Amino acid sequence: MIKILFVCHGNICRSPMAEFVMKKKVQDLRDSNLQAADFEIASAATSTEEIGNPVYPPARRMLASHGIDCSGKTARQMTIADYNHYDYIVLMDQNNLRNLRWILPRDIYEQELAQYQDARESALYQDARGSRVGKVSLLMDWAGKNRDVADPWYTGDFEATWQDVNEGCSAMLKAICK
Repeated sequence: MIKILFVCHGNICRSPMAEFVMKKKVQDLRDSNLQAADFEIASAATSTEEIGNPVYPPARRMLASHGIDCSGKTARQMTIADYNHYDYIVLMDQNNLRNLRWILPRDIYEQELAQYQDARESALYQDARGSRVGKVSLLMDWAGKNRDVADPWYTGDFEATWQDVNEGCSAMLKAICK
């Protein structure tokens, strides 16, 4: 089982978009020895600000315009249990990375931060055997882009976020399926 947790600040825009885009992509897998049943995909927040709230309406509409239903999803905060459970902790921006320090024990946070920085510098998220090097990554790094996922909460540009999420999830899934 490949377990992926997407994380953003509030868990009402970017991370649920990534969660449901990736779920759709794994449902559509072809020519791979992996299938949807091989994946567990979820999303969470680094903050407590939106806990219990549904996906933000413009994000919901963007997903729906691409045939993706996210009904029933409500925001929740990431926990240390999530860190222990998931194989991949995929963040939307650098602020999410910094905010993990409030969720993870200090030694784990510092280890993940160091592994993330090493992996990012070498553009290598997997070792020669295909094993994961650290759990933490930024979604756009999977697509070879050294930048954050566009945040529609501030920009209002849900199309740009859709493009980033789609590109990042496609690249990540391709790497996992290798």
